[in-house]
Amino acid sequence: MFGKKKDIFFVTLEQMADLVVKAADRFAESVSGDLPNMAEFVKEIENFEHEGDRHTNTIVTALNKTFITPIERDDILELTKALDDVLDGIDACVSRFDMYGIEQTDDYIRRFAENLRRSAAEIRAAIYLLTQKKLLAMEPHCRLLHQLENEGDNLMREGIKLLFRNERDPIKLIKYKELYQRLEETTDACEDVATCLQSIIMRNS
Repeated sequence: MFGKKKDIFFVTLEQMADLVVKAADRFAESVSGDLPNMAEFVKEIENFEHEGDRHTNTIVTALNKTFITPIERDDILELTKALDDVLDGIDACVSRFDMYGIEQTDDYIRRFAENLRRSAAEIRAAIYLLTQKKLLAMEPHCRLLHQLENEGDNLMREGIKLLFRNERDPIKLIKYKELYQRLEETTDACEDVATCLQSIIMRNS
């Protein structure tokens, strides 16, 4: 067993992974049909993002006080930042719905949301394996995260191609193109978590 002080890192990483799942699930639910009240939706996702910032602060503070850590300090910092970036990404996507006055979703937004929901589930599964020190068992989850990021790339390319082919309103085209790009960047952030985890596997196996 790890001592209490060291354990704070793994406990907080688990809490961040849980938060990523909550935010991604809420986002996917919200774009699957009629959009919810936008002010409430933005506030709810912002709260997840602020909670992520608090967890990040907990980890940074603990790193400054702790001599021995369960894995390399740099790995803990990188992983924390990567998880926080996913939460920031989901928050940025939702704030664009509000900023641009987007009142309806489309098939691409829904597919992106499903991609992020699946990515979040893989992230959480991998983080919980990390905290049990089952490092090699994380690898299939990391591979799937890379695949999901590739799907995100394809969704963005297809979506933008169709926009330019079919959308006659230039303002709407700009809004949706920007939203697709921000959604794709959030799938990139999920992949960054996988990359961090794979470097942890390499250094510790």
